[in-house]
Amino acid sequence: MRHSTVIRWTVICLMLSGCSAKLNKKDPYGRLYAWSDAAPRWSSPENLNGQKGKGAMENHGAKGRASLSIPKGTVLSLLDIQGQGVISRIWITINDRSPRMLRSLKLEMFWDNESKPAVSAPLGDFFGMGLGRMTTFHNVFFADPEGRSFNCFIPMPFKTGARIVVTNQSDEDLGSMFFDVDYQLTKKWDADNLYFHAWWHRDTATTLAKDFELLPPVQGRGRFLGSNVGVNTHPRYKDLWWGEGEVKMYLDGDTDFPTLAGTGTEDYIGTGWGQDKFFTEYTGCLIADGKNFQWGFYRYHIPDPVYFASACRVTLQQMGGGPPKEVEALQKAGVPLIIATTSSGWDNFFRSDDVSATAYFYLDRPSDDLPALQSVATRIHGLKTSQ
Repeated sequence: MRHSTVIRWTVICLMLSGCSAKLNKKDPYGRLYAWSDAAPRWSSPENLNGQKGKGAMENHGAKGRASLSIPKGTVLSLLDIQGQGVISRIWITINDRSPRMLRSLKLEMFWDNESKPAVSAPLGDFFGMGLGRMTTFHNVFFADPEGRSFNCFIPMPFKTGARIVVTNQSDEDLGSMFFDVDYQLTKKWDADNLYFHAWWHRDTATTLAKDFELLPPVQGRGRFLGSNVGVNTHPRYKDLWWGEGEVKMYLDGDTDFPTLAGTGTEDYIGTGWGQDKFFTEYTGCLIADGKNFQWGFYRYHIPDPVYFASACRVTLQQMGGGPPKEVEALQKAGVPLIIATTSSGWDNFFRSDDVSATAYFYLDRPSDDLPALQSVATRIHGLKTSQ
């Protein structure tokens, strides 16, 4: 690993609330040359749950079980352990990376023996790739180096236990899943530790003038890490710009109006005047496909942390814009829209599109009250199978 990459991942762990941000001699993330008593473990098909001295036992150590299958309708456990520790890396690759399979595989994570998952999302969307589309990229949390694997580097602490499962809810068997879940067993629990959560949701036809909820209201103390969003824009709006909507964050008692408000979708991810494909550590647009009316983008709040003491809700306004004459032509054609602001050269208007998103956050409790993951039918509805 290049020295700059090592430093980059060290800084990530220092800045995230999920692992201790206190730089001291006992901090295993802060100083690479400092010894720690955190015991390293890898859970993989060659040693499920990372049992000490039990790795690579199949076929006399000659790569006897590099992958596992997931027949349709069954569940595969990637990790199921008791004790205290922190997950630091998850890597997966599968032989079927079709859009339907990426949306039909349900990834769930449970902390401290809770019955309700803290993480529940389609596999592809969780790993930062929306709309069932693989793409080469890397950022502060996720990476797909060559367009055929899934990497996550978000620290995930647990106090008494951790369980990660994948359920094949498709109508096809998955022949091979290769994976590593890398974690460390620790002896001391920091009172400031927060549990990692992720929630996915889709609205195939957003309501005019109603914001899409990237994250519905959650109660507790925590930190909003960010989200990746997928948009299937409706062809009836033709090629008019869809991304005028502002991201709003309602924190700690906000009601009608948020404390944090952006100025537009492309502005939120650090670009301007539209979105083309790009990726950086904290912001990016991985899909900019005007031909297929698809857009996928992300922003992760690491340099600009978003903490909350009692509650958090995050929304994305459903608004587009265009020249007044073109907007007027849509109105006359009966296209559903509501004009919000108008000027001599540009009209902003509410519109209805197909939007999905995965929100990532830390919370001071191992489970949350968010709705369960939507059905496979909703997840794969209208899913494009060609690019």
